[in-house]
Amino acid sequence: MTDLVIQVQGRAGRITLNRPKTLNALTHAMILQIDAALRVWADDPEIAIVVIDGSGPKAFCAGGDLLALYTAAKRGDLQSCCDFWRDEYRLNAQIAGYRKPVFSLLHGLVMGGGVGLGCHASCRIVDETAQIALPECRIGLVPDAGTSLILAAAPGFLGEYLGLTGTAMNAADAIYAGFADSFVPKDGWPEMLKNLCATGLIDAVQIAQLGPGPSSLAGLLPALDALFGTAKTARLQNDPLFERAFAASSPLSICATLRLLQLARQFDRIEQALEAEFRFTSRAFANGDFAEGIRALLIDKDNTPHWRHKGVAAVSDADLDAVFAQLTHGVFPKIITNLGVAS
Repeated sequence: MTDLVIQVQGRAGRITLNRPKTLNALTHAMILQIDAALRVWADDPEIAIVVIDGSGPKAFCAGGDLLALYTAAKRGDLQSCCDFWRDEYRLNAQIAGYRKPVFSLLHGLVMGGGVGLGCHASCRIVDETAQIALPECRIGLVPDAGTSLILAAAPGFLGEYLGLTGTAMNAADAIYAGFADSFVPKDGWPEMLKNLCATGLIDAVQIAQLGPGPSSLAGLLPALDALFGTAKTARLQNDPLFERAFAASSPLSICATLRLLQLARQFDRIEQALEAEFRFTSRAFANGDFAEGIRALLIDKDNTPHWRHKGVAAVSDADLDAVFAQLTHGVFPKIITNLGVAS
């Protein structure tokens, strides 16, 4: 069984993630294959649209293959980890700027790199099983794959809440927060796919008349806006909305996520967000908590990570300046490198 099914059906180029036993986690090889297919289809007049989905009932994509990254880092191959992120981020930008409509069909778990793969598409469909989340702070990372830009564009300070807590969004929440566009019940997907592939037309999607219902996130906005209007991290960690997240997450990741979202609100291109994210992720093994986060969650599974900092108060501005400092080799060579952080 191949990790990807790449095929042409009618007017559609179809990409199906095909690792259901690993919740369709993205490998480096998969990223490169998706990138190659998109480049070919961009110039193919027979291809009108691209459709990306995931096999199995549990997940569209639960993120990048963390165990592969951990294994590479442990053998001292930090370069391959950086190459993974660099190629992933270039793919994210390619999808965001693709000149043909890209449909992502988001079901089940959609986390981390899966959000980056699916939520930069031009038409993002969710069903009743969708659970979209960015739990990177719990493993010593920051919301990446361009997701910091989506978080920054969410209503009010909702992005800070979602990015710091890793709260899972259902279909209604995802649409409200800007991670999805339309709700189509799962039993309507076969007919939707048939029409999309046959016609290559956006209006082939039959949007559910009743929708996914109201979002529970809307009710949090007044509290979040009041909190972040004057909030410092010390106040956040004692707030009921964030108390659990602060207890479980990397202090460095928490503080870095707050700075990253402040930066992302100044950006108007996904490439800028990806460059800022890469500054952190490229240093995540050597200077951050990523290895320890994976160990605690996936290797030893003791859920007792030993973070580098003893709480958010121990994270200094100098620490943040270091993880966001300018790199000699970024993701996009021609992009302006001054992102408003220390160089």
